[in-house]
Amino acid sequence: MTDVAMTAMAHRPRRMRRFVRWFVSDIRGAVSLTFLLVLLVISLLAPWISPYDPVAQDVDAALAPMSAAHWLGADDLGRDTLSRLIYGGMASLYASFLAVAIAVLIGVPIGVLAGYLGGWVDTMISRVIDSFLSFPAIVLAIAVTGALGIGLTNGMISVGIVFAPQLARLVRARTLVVRHELYVDAARCFGGSTGRILWRHVLPNAIQPVIVQVTLLLAAALLAEASLSFLGLGIQPPDPSWGAMLARAYQNMEIAPEQMYPPGLAILFTALAYNTLGESLRVALDPTMKRN
Repeated sequence: MTDVAMTAMAHRPRRMRRFVRWFVSDIRGAVSLTFLLVLLVISLLAPWISPYDPVAQDVDAALAPMSAAHWLGADDLGRDTLSRLIYGGMASLYASFLAVAIAVLIGVPIGVLAGYLGGWVDTMISRVIDSFLSFPAIVLAIAVTGALGIGLTNGMISVGIVFAPQLARLVRARTLVVRHELYVDAARCFGGSTGRILWRHVLPNAIQPVIVQVTLLLAAALLAEASLSFLGLGIQPPDPSWGAMLARAYQNMEIAPEQMYPPGLAILFTALAYNTLGESLRVALDPTMKRN
């Protein structure tokens, strides 16, 4: 291993320690991360902590206000709002993580190949990326959902496909810088294969902006799931999700407007936590950046 490569590897633990110290000292980032972890735990424990079956109907409790029996009231079919909110968190988090995972699996390899190989490969991939980015994201997601079929999983696959070009362009730009670093040239001179260079040297050093972008895409995926479910293209009744709850509450807004607040606030605070966490990661990973 060359001295340049050893020096680059020696700096990685130091950068990680600096990141941990900075992130722990960032109150907004810590609060956002704590909120998301608590939300994840509550969603995973939904079958044990939910007071009611989220799809069980009670006509006598239809549009019931907040009470000891129903802490957040009940919807127009008498289903407990709190129970559906808890189970809806599980669906919404699953949807956002699925969409972003698909975007990473598709976008990152494509971006690395385009940036490292260059030439006609880069030109062809860039034209395809530009074609996808020329369409509004939600419109393209609806079109892909129509092709794959209505449902939560298919809807999030379509959202992941729509988000992949954004990550590909970001990784491509970073790879164009990394491929000219000395440790990459040294690995190439010592006969390293393209696959090994990409995996051992280019990808680890080009992935940093993706970490920040992933948190921002989680928020965007959450909103996309809510939009698709609101339009009836996401999760299907009677299964709960925050978007589906919001659509149901919207139908009864004049009679029971308070039913819109729980799912609406859940979407708002979760998206805000994702964005705040992303901002904290952006500054923590690059201390020269200033918080907006």
